[in-house]
Amino acid sequence: MEAATGLLVCERLHAAHDPRWLLLLPPPLCLACVSETLGDGGASLVRKKHVLSGLRDGLAWRAAPLVQLLAQDERVCVHFLGTLLGMLHTAEESSALDLLIEVLVRLVAELKSEQYVHYVLDESQEELSKAATMRGSLPTFNLLGKLADAIPGLADILVIEHSNLMEHLLAGLMYPNEGVKAAVCYLYGKLYSSPISSERLSVYFIERLCDLFLATLGNAQTKELQVNCMGLLKELLKSDHFVSVIMSSSRRGADSENNECLEGENPLPLVLKKLLLSRDEMLQVASVQCMAAVLVHSPVKYAPAFIHADIPEFLFERLACTSEILLWSVYCCLLLLTEERLFFSKCHTVYGIESVLRSLKGILKLNNVELHKQGLLLFTEILNRQPVEIKLFTNPAMCKDAVGVLVEAVKCPVLEVAAEAVKAVAAMLRKDHLSCPPVQYVELQKLIETVLKRCADLSPPLISRRPASHPGHSTQNKAVLRHGQFLLSSVEGFRNACRLAVECQSNPLAQENAFTAPGSESENTLSSFSEFLLRTCDSLCIPIVMKHSERISSPALMEVFISALSTLFAVVPSMREKFSRKLASSSFIRLALELKAKFCTGQSNPALNQACSIFLYTMCLSLHSAAEKIKNSSQEEQEMSELLQRSLPQLNCSVPESLALLSETPDPFCLDEALRSHQYSLLLLLYFAYTLEDRFVPEPELFSAIRNFLLSVQDQGDCPPPYVLRAVLYLLAVCQDKSEALDLSPLCAIRRVLENTSDLDSVYTHHPLLLKFFLRYSELMGRFGHQILQFWFSWEDYSQIETEDAVFGLSSGLPEYPNRFTTLFHILKGNSSVLLILLDLVCLSTTEVAHKILMTLSTFLERNEDVVVCDLLRSQFLQILQQLLVEGSSATLQANKNLPLLLSLLFLVQLRNKAMRELDSTDFKLLHHVSNLCGKCRPGDVELLQPSLNFLYWSLQQTTTCSQQRVVAVLLSSVPLLELLQKVLDLTWMWPCHSGPAVSSSEEALLCSAWLLTASLLAHQHHFNSEVHLTVSLDIEKVLNAVIFRKKKSALLIVSILQFLRAILRQDFSSSLLLLIVPPTAQNRMEPDASLYPLATWQVLSLVVSLQNLLVQKDLLLSQTVVACLEVLLEYLHRKNQAIALHVVSQPWNRFLLFMLLDGGENSFLHPEILRLMTLFVRYRSIDIISQSEISQILHEAAKAKLAELPGTTSHALRLFLRQLQSGSYQMEPAQEEMIHTLLESLPARTRAPLSHQDMVCLGRVAVSVSHIAD
Repeated sequence: MEAATGLLVCERLHAAHDPRWLLLLPPPLCLACVSETLGDGGASLVRKKHVLSGLRDGLAWRAAPLVQLLAQDERVCVHFLGTLLGMLHTAEESSALDLLIEVLVRLVAELKSEQYVHYVLDESQEELSKAATMRGSLPTFNLLGKLADAIPGLADILVIEHSNLMEHLLAGLMYPNEGVKAAVCYLYGKLYSSPISSERLSVYFIERLCDLFLATLGNAQTKELQVNCMGLLKELLKSDHFVSVIMSSSRRGADSENNECLEGENPLPLVLKKLLLSRDEMLQVASVQCMAAVLVHSPVKYAPAFIHADIPEFLFERLACTSEILLWSVYCCLLLLTEERLFFSKCHTVYGIESVLRSLKGILKLNNVELHKQGLLLFTEILNRQPVEIKLFTNPAMCKDAVGVLVEAVKCPVLEVAAEAVKAVAAMLRKDHLSCPPVQYVELQKLIETVLKRCADLSPPLISRRPASHPGHSTQNKAVLRHGQFLLSSVEGFRNACRLAVECQSNPLAQENAFTAPGSESENTLSSFSEFLLRTCDSLCIPIVMKHSERISSPALMEVFISALSTLFAVVPSMREKFSRKLASSSFIRLALELKAKFCTGQSNPALNQACSIFLYTMCLSLHSAAEKIKNSSQEEQEMSELLQRSLPQLNCSVPESLALLSETPDPFCLDEALRSHQYSLLLLLYFAYTLEDRFVPEPELFSAIRNFLLSVQDQGDCPPPYVLRAVLYLLAVCQDKSEALDLSPLCAIRRVLENTSDLDSVYTHHPLLLKFFLRYSELMGRFGHQILQFWFSWEDYSQIETEDAVFGLSSGLPEYPNRFTTLFHILKGNSSVLLILLDLVCLSTTEVAHKILMTLSTFLERNEDVVVCDLLRSQFLQILQQLLVEGSSATLQANKNLPLLLSLLFLVQLRNKAMRELDSTDFKLLHHVSNLCGKCRPGDVELLQPSLNFLYWSLQQTTTCSQQRVVAVLLSSVPLLELLQKVLDLTWMWPCHSGPAVSSSEEALLCSAWLLTASLLAHQHHFNSEVHLTVSLDIEKVLNAVIFRKKKSALLIVSILQFLRAILRQDFSSSLLLLIVPPTAQNRMEPDASLYPLATWQVLSLVVSLQNLLVQKDLLLSQTVVACLEVLLEYLHRKNQAIALHVVSQPWNRFLLFMLLDGGENSFLHPEILRLMTLFVRYRSIDIISQSEISQILHEAAKAKLAELPGTTSHALRLFLRQLQSGSYQMEPAQEEMIHTLLESLPARTRAPLSHQDMVCLGRVAVSVSHIAD
């Protein structure tokens, strides 16, 4: 060979060769030279290896021309193969043999001819037959194995056409050389990889090979033999038949209790355990994979052998490795072992769970999705299959680690991994897994919240609208299914958490954390966890599921979701009612019924039907038990429970079908009560939904269906239970406004059923529309109106409503129940008969109910001034008042809290009179009773006296002159009343005292009413010269001091005292009703001139200054009273001592006072009080106070004003001012006189219009007559 050119030719031989055998390859190759060189016994091994290496390269890179050249001559090709085979049988150096086998295998494979394959096989079989030793057969075994690997179907040819080869293989397997055994096992592996060969060799394996192979595997020492044995074993384990044979052979040894025997018999589990314990990772992987290959055929059948060999223990230990392929294999094997209960009962999971958690924590850091999924799947199966009686987590720390691993897994960005983690979460949430105290409630909250937030963060995939044949259709639908499955697993986890909370309620150790310091609060408690579940359901679970269900309807998901909601009813018992009401108001009754109608017709989805039925059953009972004041609730609840349990599973109808069901009439000859039970259950469901504003059935259609139901009940003579009748009445009431009125037939049916009901309260629902329904129909109101109204007021809560708010209509009003009171007021306004029923109930009902009725009537009259009910109510009030006064003593009257309300209501009724009228006999009877009642009271009975004095004051002020004289006579004849007035007036200078508490607003209001009434009595007694039976005594100095030294008295009290002062000044302090007391100290301070008696000059001046100060406050009512009081005071002074009167009028302070009053803006002089004050100054010729120029300015301003539009009081005051100027008090110029005359003619004529109801007003709690103040 020429080394420089690299030609693969032999110079010595090449010249004699035909050039056609030369291949011009880089480098050139002569096949004839190759053949002769390899067949030359004298050629060196190195030369032959070089030739073989070139030939291998030629087959590797230029096989086609080489094979084409050889195929031209069959004889040459056979000779060439024979040369190679001959060298195979003679060569001994291993590298040359390997190179030679590689060339043979490549050449035979490239020739692709069965002729040459058979030639090689025949030669190999012949060589095996004549081989002196098995060691010499090793190259042949290796060649056959490589050929079987490279040429498809060769294994079948060997088994079918060269069956004698099996004997040589069997002998090779028994030969004490592991190299030979390895080659034999490799060839066996190839033979058993073919299904045809495997089947043909089945008996051969059972009878001759099985035990020998297991012995070889068990005793193998070299890695080559071990690997080839494992390869053969893998091929064998693909067949269930061979697995059964091998494991039967192994079991014979495994059944023995002698470990030495086990090892001698070489049972497969122990052999595989031995390999598992080796330090070679490849063998460990192969061992685990072989275990899995056995178990996959029948875990229940074959797992015990591996478990008894303690293999799970070592599998768990292998989880500490870092090899991903080994971890995957171990996960698969352990996963198969979990199907055998013995795996758990032997506590292998308890031993290995910590290793599993460490492994999961480690692999989550790797980027191997399939490994993540397999590890989490193993963890899930362990959690699911772990027996309840065997605790998986032996300490809280391990449980906390498990939760932490799951949290991290759920956060994995790969949805498939997170989906497996969520399944593990659902399996984790079991009481037996988590009941090891202290339960890690805080960690569980984090876990559940992480799961649900992951659901919320998922963007829902688009639903494919493409045809099924479109390439993207399948991909999109798979994404939708994955999303739905993830959500399903998440909701299952939430449901399991709810069940866990319920189960922990029975375990005291699970409710509190025993390691919490005394007195400190801990969130790691069952109550906190339960409340968290409720909050999370509301904020995450319900929105997520409902959003998904809007896009895709999944019966499986809704079954789990509804089941979770049912469990939540028991999670926090104290919140059960609130939770039920929230669900019902959020249309969950409608949702459950729609799910049943859509998915549960016939026998479809029984689990969903059961879940929805349980949910509706639990919610209905919860809402029913939450209702107040239901009598015999336990018996009624039991009956309702049985009805719902019996009927709900069959109620799978849509809304139209439900309405048709209600309208059906049962067959009178059929004993089956199912139809009526279904109707009752449906009515209950509709009732609970409607009570919480979920009106998913149109009102007119429901009203018509219930009407038909009533007629059916009437025809059949049925009597529905009270709870069903309650539902019927409520539904009719709430649907009535949008439906036609009931005719006589259904009304008769309702009346008949109600009359047969022993307790009407049991069918009553507190709702304004039910009240309106009963009071709408005379057939029902006449028979049941009293009872329904009594129920209404019994249920109403008035605890937050102040009496003064209800009576006087303050801003607070009735804030608690605006809708209910609006409805009631509307009924009262449109039906006066209801008012009579209410007044009947005042006498017939309890004190509490009567109190509420009176408050309601008071508010009604205050808010509805256009309703004419005075004549209707006064006679009723008289009867009630007579009854109370006859039946009650003085003490009981004072303790009766309804009497003040009744008197307030009486006053409000009288206040509604728009004009003065003649009092009739009823009025005088009422007056007589009220005055007598006042005489029985003490000054401290403020609540009783206040409305009474208001009524007496009204009787004096708001009637005709003729009636006034009789009223005055009645009041003055009541000595106890006058004695009471004496005591109340004396309290003016006793309240407040320095040591006692401050006077209350109600006490001060009573003083105001007493002074106003006394002032009115003084005026009218003087006017009519009425007979007096008792004189009222008052200290004049105290009266004056009350005005001069006002302290913190209210403006209204000052007004009331000034009214009294006006009255006695007009009578010159001389009245048969009043006895004025002048203290000796006051008499000593009087001047020798006693013309002002009983007043002293200093008192007059002090009083004037005080009145001027009050006038500066610019309070309308106070200003009217002060000006009127100044007018009367100056008249009194002018009569008694003109000098003092002129001195008072001429004070410079009066001018400054006038300027202050006129500083109110443009035309401020046109205020009636200012005009009256200027008239006063003009009358007494006080030129220093108001000059001629100022009068001219006032006249010019008056001329500019629109006199026709002035209020009556202003017009009257201006007329008085102008006439006072005309009277000659001031020297007027002609132009001024002409202007005055023009203004007087321009002013509208004064007519005395009848007093309207606005004349009597209520200021706080005090009745005040405007005409009385302004007169």
